[in-house]
Order: sequence, then structure tokens, then C-alpha cells
Amino acid sequence: MRYTKEWKDYELLDSSDGERLERWGNITLVRPDPQVIWKTQKDNQLWYKADAYYRRSNSGGGKWNINRKLPQSWQIKYKDLVFNVKPMGFKHTGVFPEQAVNWDFTREVIRSYDRQLKVLNLFAYTGGATIACLAENASVVHVDASKGMVAWAKENAASSGLSDKSVRWIVDDCVKFVQREIRRENKYDIIIMDPPSYGRGPGGEVWKLEDEIYSLVELCTQLLNDSSAMFLINSYTTGLSPSVMAYILGSLVVPKLGGSVSCSEIGLPVTKNGMVLPCGASAIWLKKD
Repeated sequence: MRYTKEWKDYELLDSSDGERLERWGNITLVRPDPQVIWKTQKDNQLWYKADAYYRRSNSGGGKWNINRKLPQSWQIKYKDLVFNVKPMGFKHTGVFPEQAVNWDFTREVIRSYDRQLKVLNLFAYTGGATIACLAENASVVHVDASKGMVAWAKENAASSGLSDKSVRWIVDDCVKFVQREIRRENKYDIIIMDPPSYGRGPGGEVWKLEDEIYSLVELCTQLLNDSSAMFLINSYTTGLSPSVMAYILGSLVVPKLGGSVSCSEIGLPVTKNGMVLPCGASAIWLKKD
């Protein structure tokens, strides 16, 4: 499993009985996590004195219960990147801290080239990967279907001092955007995607990642060429293992461009006991070994 120990402003303090106890800067939150099926002793008093905790409803959804008035948003840093944290209606905060290991990896790849790389970030959410790439002077096309998420990503770029970098902010359906880029014969050095498990298409049709991931990657390979450097897929879909995503990249990209594929879970270290909480899965194609 891949993870970073370099967070200063985020800390997974403990995990037990379907919940995480987390520190986001100087604010503590308790959030549900279906991966946490163990029931260890909750002996950290912050479990009971957290600033806010999210409780699911038996009828679906859930809500934040606030013990101390929270700011509407606050900032945390990872190295030189700044993120605006905002508790959202569905337990999220706008930052997936486990993704820092992928940000670091992508930055290393960009630094290994002596030219400006062109990056396509699909399902780009609040722009963690985008600002990581901009920090290395890459040119980024950031695509997400949510206008609000794209606006939030712009805030993160501005907070990180990266607004003047080469970036296009696109509010669009990712598949439709890729199809248009193919017609325009545009190519990219790096493709990053973190697609949702479920979604709905423009006609209301259900989009299920397990059914769509192969055709989506196949489509995206048309945006690569011999000078391309990397293709990263991340997933939070339980039934989609790292190996499956690696096989997809291995069967679609390697025969065309060579290179190699690796895969792993990504996670977060738990301060209390030293375990690492699995948080997702990534597969990466690299042109260079």
C-alpha cells in the first residue's frame, strides 16, 4: 500500500466501528467510513469532543452535528499546496488526503522531463491533482461536470498562488469532452482520472464505473502519443481492484506505446496504532521505467 507521512495539517487520529477521527488543521471531525469494520476501543477523548461529526440517517443521506461553531471554510496545507476545506452535505470536505501520494508521484514524473508537460485531469473535483501539476509548471486542462467543484478548484489554485499558471477550467461531461478532443486531434502527455462509482448521463441513464471504465480508458488512449508520459486511474469503487485497472491499462496502452504498469491500494496512516487505512486504489502507466 502507498501512503505519505508528510501531512502536517491533516491527521487520521483513530478509526473504529465505521468511523474516522480526523484532525483538519486545528479542527477535529468524526466521519463515517465503511472500510472501518473493526471495533477497537475509542479511548481518545476527541471521539466525544470533536468539533463536528457526521451521522448517517436511516432514511438515507445524513447531516453534520456541530459541537463548536465551525468557519464556513478553512485552509490546510500539504507541502506548498493550499486547500480550502468545507464540510459538505454528503460527509465530504473537498479534500481526499490519501491522494497526496499520487500528487507527489505525478510531480516527480513531471520533474523528470525537461519540457512543459500537458496534463488532462478528468473528473477533477476540487483540483488536488491539478494544483499539484501546476506547481511543477505543467499545463493543465481541468474537467469536471460540476460548476461548483470547478469554482472550488479555482479557489484552491488561487490560495496556492497558482492562478497565473497555464490552466483551462472546463465544466463539462468528461466523456463528451474527450470525444471532442479526439476530433480536434489534441494530445496529452499525462492523463489523470478519478471517476465516480455511479453517475447519470445527460439523458438520465445510469453510469456505473465497472461497466464503463474499459471503454472510457480506450477512448482516452486516443489522446496519447509516442511522447506521452503517464496515465493514472484512481478509483474508490469497492469492486474495482487495483489489478483490474492495471490489466485495463496494460491491455490498452502498453501494446500501443510500450512502457510499464503498476498498481496498489492507497491509504492513510492511523496515528493511534500504526495501521494504514485503505482508502482507494490506483493504477499507473509510465512510459519511462
